[in-house]
Amino acid sequence: MTTPEITTGWRMMKYKDKCVVSCEDQIVTEYPLTIYLNGDEFATLVCTPTHLEEMTVGFLASEGVICRYTEIKSLHIDDDQGLAYVELHHCSTPAQTFHSKRFIGSCCGKSRQSFYFYNDVRTAKTAVTKLAITAETCLALMAEMQNQSNTFKTTGGVHNAALCSPEGILVTRTDIGRHNTLDKLYGYCLMQRIPVGDKIITFSGRISSEVLLKVSKMGIGILLSKSAPTELALRMADELNITTAGFIRGNQMNVYTHPERILL
Repeated sequence: MTTPEITTGWRMMKYKDKCVVSCEDQIVTEYPLTIYLNGDEFATLVCTPTHLEEMTVGFLASEGVICRYTEIKSLHIDDDQGLAYVELHHCSTPAQTFHSKRFIGSCCGKSRQSFYFYNDVRTAKTAVTKLAITAETCLALMAEMQNQSNTFKTTGGVHNAALCSPEGILVTRTDIGRHNTLDKLYGYCLMQRIPVGDKIITFSGRISSEVLLKVSKMGIGILLSKSAPTELALRMADELNITTAGFIRGNQMNVYTHPERILL
């Protein structure tokens, strides 16, 4: 089998300063991966073809199909066909039943009535981390992630996410889909049994509700982004005890929720 290339050369016409030249640009690869779960088609992810095992494991965990990597009996990636075959030790997968069921509910005090799907209610975790970091650490981690992103520098067409400690970046993942970068990190943590209670996520994309939920399901309490948040994401972050900071660029940032973890 041949692993698909991350980028592809493409001839183009470049216009600049009233001049036109023919040149080659590097274009990021868009690769569909269909996951088969216990023999049944489960989902198709459109992604960058790197760390596909991690992404599959992380996606299944974020969807509530598995809680631990040991629940997977076998995992095989067919790069040529764009297929992932997953066999679980257990046959029944409740997440398939509730994969797209909307959840409507409320309770006394804070509730999870803002969650769209039943699986999110089951799998979202309230952060319990005691970690606190300085504002300078936030700026440095974002700068380090951006500097490491060679594929972005080449193509401008990918997102990046990094698993960090206060001392620096531990691992970075890249993908055309911002959600996929987090699934790859989640899968990495599960496969390598990485404790996440004292970890941080840096992220290049917008903090949407889906992104916030993925970070919550990982069990991480600090999310740093280069971009903007949405109002629903911030309401969820407030409820789930997750610190969020956005627009981290140069020497500035905005802290939106639970600022007690960032020492300003």
